[in-house]
Amino acid sequence: MRRQQAASAVAVPAAPAAARTSAAARTSATPPRWSRRRGVLGVFAAFAVVGFAAAYIGPTGSALTQAKAEESVPVTLYATGLGDIQSLELAEAEETAAVSLDRGGYSVGVKPKPTPTPTATSTSSRSGWAPPFVTPDPGSAQAIAYDMVHARGWGDDQFACLVALWNRESGWRVNAYNRSSGAYGIPQALPGSKMGSAGADWETNAATQIAWGLGYIGGRYGTPCGAWGHSQSTGWY
Repeated sequence: MRRQQAASAVAVPAAPAAARTSAAARTSATPPRWSRRRGVLGVFAAFAVVGFAAAYIGPTGSALTQAKAEESVPVTLYATGLGDIQSLELAEAEETAAVSLDRGGYSVGVKPKPTPTPTATSTSSRSGWAPPFVTPDPGSAQAIAYDMVHARGWGDDQFACLVALWNRESGWRVNAYNRSSGAYGIPQALPGSKMGSAGADWETNAATQIAWGLGYIGGRYGTPCGAWGHSQSTGWY
C-alpha cells in the first residue's frame, strides 16, 4: 500500500512536466505574430526621421542658396533723390554769364566832392596840416605869446602852430603839472626849474614861461611849426 502511494506520488508530478514540454514544443513550432501596434510605431518612426532630416537640411540649403544669390542694391532716400537734382550744363552757364545787364536807360551820377582849399604850411611841419590863426584875448597868455612871436620875426602861421602845440601840452595853464614825467608850466619844461634861466618867477609868471619856451623851440626846432610837426609824428617835442 505504501509503495503504491509512493509510486502514485512520484507519478503525479510527471504528468505536468510532460504537459509543459508539449506546450513548449507547440509554442516553438508556432511562428511569431507581428503586432499591429509595432507596425504603426515603425511607420511613425520613419516619418519622424524624414521630418527631422527635412527640418535640418531645408534651412541649411536655403541659407546656402541665399549666400550664392547676388547682393541686392539698397534703395535709399538719397539714391532716389539723385534723379531730381537740377543740373546746369557748362554751355548754359557760360551763356548766362555772357548776358549783360541793362540799366533800363537810367544813369547814375555821383556828385563830386569839393576840393579843399590848401592851407599854407611851413616846410618844417611833418603833419601836413597847420592850425588856423585865432586872435588871442587881450591880456591872456596867448596875447603875450603873440607879441613875443612877432618880436622874433615869425608870422601868424607860426603863432597858430604854437597855440596848437601848447594847447596839447598844457592847455596854456601856468601851473600845468605832469605827475608822471615832472614837466611843468605852459611849455611843459622838464624839469620845470629849467625855466629859472628866464626869471625867478618861472613858477607863476606866464611871460617868463613863454619866453623860455620860445627860446627852447627856436634853438631845437627852428620855428613853432617845426616843433608842432615833430609833436605830430612822435607825440612829444
